[in-house]
Amino acid sequence: MDLTRRDWIAGAAASTLAAALPVRAQGTAPDRAAEATLSRIAEALLADSPEGASSLGIDTGARAALKSRLADRSAAGQRAIADHLRAHVAALKSIDAATLSPATRTDVDVVRTAFETALDGFALPYGDVAVGGWRNTPYVVIQNVGAYLDIPRFLDSDHSIANRADAEAYLARLEDFPVQLDGETDRVRAASAMGVVAPDFLLDKALGQMTRLRASDPATWDVVTSIGRRTKDIPGDWTGRATTIAKEKVAPALDRQIAALRADRARATADAGMWAQPGGDEWYAWGLRASTTTRMTPDEVHAMGREQLAGLQAQMDTILKTLGLTRGTVGERMTALGKDARFTFPNDDAGRAQIMTLVQDRLADIRGRMPRAFGTLAPGKVEVRRIPVAEEAGAPGAYGGPGSIDGKVPGRMWINLRTTDIWTRYSLPTLVYHESIPGHVWQGEYTFRLPLVRSLLAFNAFSEGWALYAEQLGDELGAYDGDPVGRLGYLQSIAFRACRMVVDTGLHAKRWTRQQAIDWFAQTNGSSVDEVSGEVDRYCSWPGQACGYKVGHSEINRLRGRAQAALGARYDFRAFNDAVVQGGGVPMTVLERNVDAFVAKRRG
Repeated sequence: MDLTRRDWIAGAAASTLAAALPVRAQGTAPDRAAEATLSRIAEALLADSPEGASSLGIDTGARAALKSRLADRSAAGQRAIADHLRAHVAALKSIDAATLSPATRTDVDVVRTAFETALDGFALPYGDVAVGGWRNTPYVVIQNVGAYLDIPRFLDSDHSIANRADAEAYLARLEDFPVQLDGETDRVRAASAMGVVAPDFLLDKALGQMTRLRASDPATWDVVTSIGRRTKDIPGDWTGRATTIAKEKVAPALDRQIAALRADRARATADAGMWAQPGGDEWYAWGLRASTTTRMTPDEVHAMGREQLAGLQAQMDTILKTLGLTRGTVGERMTALGKDARFTFPNDDAGRAQIMTLVQDRLADIRGRMPRAFGTLAPGKVEVRRIPVAEEAGAPGAYGGPGSIDGKVPGRMWINLRTTDIWTRYSLPTLVYHESIPGHVWQGEYTFRLPLVRSLLAFNAFSEGWALYAEQLGDELGAYDGDPVGRLGYLQSIAFRACRMVVDTGLHAKRWTRQQAIDWFAQTNGSSVDEVSGEVDRYCSWPGQACGYKVGHSEINRLRGRAQAALGARYDFRAFNDAVVQGGGVPMTVLERNVDAFVAKRRG
């Protein structure tokens, strides 16, 4: 059944499923007051991060001025954001939670938890804090972090251009691009003065990306060609003006940032983990807490990863034996399978086209299975794109998320095609389910029926745990029936996330080297060295983030098992999935409370 976003929002607002979480109470004074406070906070968040308004498609009307602005990435800008968060937390603390309906209490708890966690991060002497996000990093600019990557992608993908005002707003943001580069460069130098220098292999990747960009003609840069392509029917010399800004302002700012990173590279070592940085153990403890929304220690996370990996590989071993693959470890047999010509792609544009076709086929198939898993359907509006070539070396294998609230910008699944060796035919289906439907794009669309502030905040353990649960739903909905190799791909993907827990904690708490992490990962999971090399580098720049996936996935399943046991015959698969996804992104403690509410309501 196909629904437009407007149809879905109207239908979801009008219907109340017996198993769904309580909707926000109408008419109670405490709820109205609390939601008014949350609305004011949402507007303040958008003022601090105007890109969010464009990404959600709400940079119009009273918010139109936001379309000409970018977030302030300078040290002063970061201090201002922290000050605002402290004021927001004080306002939230003044609310008497006992007077609120369950849904409004959840909204307040979620926002307060996100802000308090972020403030703990801002209290650390260095790094970049994602307020209500997942990309926390000790390094302000590195191979997968920084304005040099974020702003060109954002301007091309999320800044819509329909008229002259939109084009002028684009140029205003392009004018601000070098200001944000310089703000970050100052923070890089300040961290360096504290002794915080990224590992040499990460700096090499970042500098490689920057210098390749800088060596090209600014007239060919994405920030120029994007506006030129989209203003063909709008009178004005948009390309010429953008080219001038790129040449005269952006390029010199990039030169200054390259110089700062080269100065760091001259001092850098190959030490991969946070243990090697000043105050690194404290930073990693916070990063792990922010990413998992738990108080698990590195040792606990490490042990959990190894234990879950063993259980998953036991299942894989059984399937491999039925395929006649009986010799060697599971990792060795999966490595051999990954080299089988039946499951690989040509490493050329024809192979890339085959990958995109397979992704689209799996997307169409899983979309048709959704009514069996959910009582209330999201639109699932998805566009599949290749990660820009300029970013591929430092980017993850894939990522995805929802589009704008009004549906004008679709959700997107981005896939890295720097080499087709990253992918096998049996690994792509589960990737589709993770990044698009019923994963990140699908889950994100449900947040659009919640108060605006809830669409602006996310929790890594929930969003990534849900995406792994989405992979599991693909299996449970029969996507691999009659396809044992496809099911191996699914199990290997889940095992991959268990490996992440081991490798992330190994790097940052147990002093693993980069090569040690790559070798262990590839040999243990049977993944390609190309794939895991990029993964390991990602864990070095986003400490703790990789641990949220399996922690969140395990918690969703634990709570599902508890709900099944409590409800018996009253348990309903679709109703449980609705309750989890419609509750929005939450910390794990709030998720448990939401599921308890679901159980209580089903019991009557």
